[in-house]
Amino acid sequence: QLRLEQAGNKACGGKYTLEYEAWDDASAALGKWDPAVETENANKAAADKSIVAYLGTFNSGAAKLSIPILNASGPLVMISPANTNPGLTKADKDLPGVTDSYYPTKVRSYARVVAADDIQGKVAANFTKSLGAATVYILDDQELYGKGIADVFEATAGEIGLTVVGHEGIDPKAADYKALMTKISTSNAGGPPDAIYVGMVVDNNAAQLLKDKVAIMGDNTKVKYVGPDGIQTQAFIDGAGPDVAEGAYASVAGLSYDKLGPKGQQFLKDYEAKYGKLTEPYAVYGYETMNVALQAIEDVCAAGGDPTNREALRAAVFAIKNFDGALGTWSFDANGDTSLTDMTFYQVQGGSYAPVATFK
Repeated sequence: QLRLEQAGNKACGGKYTLEYEAWDDASAALGKWDPAVETENANKAAADKSIVAYLGTFNSGAAKLSIPILNASGPLVMISPANTNPGLTKADKDLPGVTDSYYPTKVRSYARVVAADDIQGKVAANFTKSLGAATVYILDDQELYGKGIADVFEATAGEIGLTVVGHEGIDPKAADYKALMTKISTSNAGGPPDAIYVGMVVDNNAAQLLKDKVAIMGDNTKVKYVGPDGIQTQAFIDGAGPDVAEGAYASVAGLSYDKLGPKGQQFLKDYEAKYGKLTEPYAVYGYETMNVALQAIEDVCAAGGDPTNREALRAAVFAIKNFDGALGTWSFDANGDTSLTDMTFYQVQGGSYAPVATFK
């Protein structure tokens, strides 16, 4: 919304008026993204020819459903601020999810401005070892995103000498996880592991999982608690309680806000002036998706083309190179992945996440 307002809701010298509609893909029944709602959203977008770009989704499992629907309709370009499952873009037999079947037209129409979990999972395993951990227990929420990043973490752990004493999926609807945490507390030769890594999103009972870990094994100083961007939200801290969450770690692709360049700093200033203090790491990625869509529209116009033509706009998005945006200077590759691979770890300190380390 902010980026479009800055453009005056216009493009190509005022020739086109642009509108943004926010379509939630969650349902009250599930309390998180709902496959039926996401499928309905994608079908609705595919059928409405006035829609030229689909900005989303947040969850990788949702993207797996919408990518083929949108690909078959034009294709309608999809630009995600947050999907990190590698298999959405990378056709590789060794990656979970995979891949070319998502693109029935055989033309890539999905791009993302965030680095994928094949990077995040590798960095997370190395970071966990750097904390002094020799043993780790891995949990995941059994979704495409959570299990995918947990599997990458496990594979990397084997390569770097970090011993995995267990890996299992949890029931996101369980009332509590005390029995699980009791089992983990004796999983390492009768004692607890040095760390627990969780591949999950906050919606899948992440706060309860941490509450029960702390109840059984104590605070997060002895048994380190590490997770991905799916738990790097203020809602996770608030749900678990600041004292319980204190010391937990979570990674997010990209630089922390304080390390962004001039355009990133201007975004932060403009956002907080309009909406108040920014606590969510993906706000700048949402801003960048609209930034990309606007640039592609302008590029089509500059070439004498028609930006309401879905294929023209898709091609313009994939042609973006050395883009000077809020995230820095970056490019899309042929698969729709970003050239930016920085990864930042945050730790809960005094009730909020603070950046503690950035890796290239």
